[in-house]
Amino acid sequence: MLNPVRALLLIDVQQGLLEGEAAIPNARLVVDRLAAILAAVRGAGALVIHLQNDGAAGTIDEPETTGWFIHPKAAPKTGEMVLRKSGDDGFEGTELETILTSERVTRIAVAGLLSEMCVSATIRGALKRGYQVVLVHDAHGTYDLEDIPSSIVSRVAEHALGDEVELGDAASVVFCSAD
Repeated sequence: MLNPVRALLLIDVQQGLLEGEAAIPNARLVVDRLAAILAAVRGAGALVIHLQNDGAAGTIDEPETTGWFIHPKAAPKTGEMVLRKSGDDGFEGTELETILTSERVTRIAVAGLLSEMCVSATIRGALKRGYQVVLVHDAHGTYDLEDIPSSIVSRVAEHALGDEVELGDAASVVFCSAD
C-alpha cells in the first residue's frame, strides 16, 4: 500500500487534448480516472493544484481558445489553484514550489497530460527539488508516436522516470488533508 499523499498536481487537463478529433486516443478513460481521483482528493481535503499550459498562437492550447480551457470534468473548484505555465516543467516560471513549501507538502501525486512531456518534466522537476512523487498510473496519457501506440508511450515514460517515482492506480492512491 502507498503512503498517503497531501497534494495532487493535475497537469494540462485541457479540453483540446481530451475532446474532439485532436484528443488523445484514450481520452474518455483518462477523463473518467481524473474525475475519480479528484473526488478522492477533494473528499480527503488534500491540496489540488491545476497546471494549465499556455500554448503558442495557433496551437490546440492557445490561451482563451476552446482547447485551452480545463476539461469540465476536472474543472477547478473554489479554492483550488490554477497555475499557468508555458513550458513542460510545471515548476519553471510558476509559484508551484512556493505553494507546496508554504503548505508543507513533501509528497505529491501527479496525473494529466502528456505523459512523456509535461508530466515527465514536472515529475523530474519535483524530484530535483526533493519531493516524493506518486505517478497515478492510470490517470495520465498521451498521443500515438508514429507507429508506437499511446499506451506504450505512456508506459515507457513511466519507466524512464526511474525507481524514485512510485506508481499507483487511481483506486490505490490515498490522500490526506493538507492541513
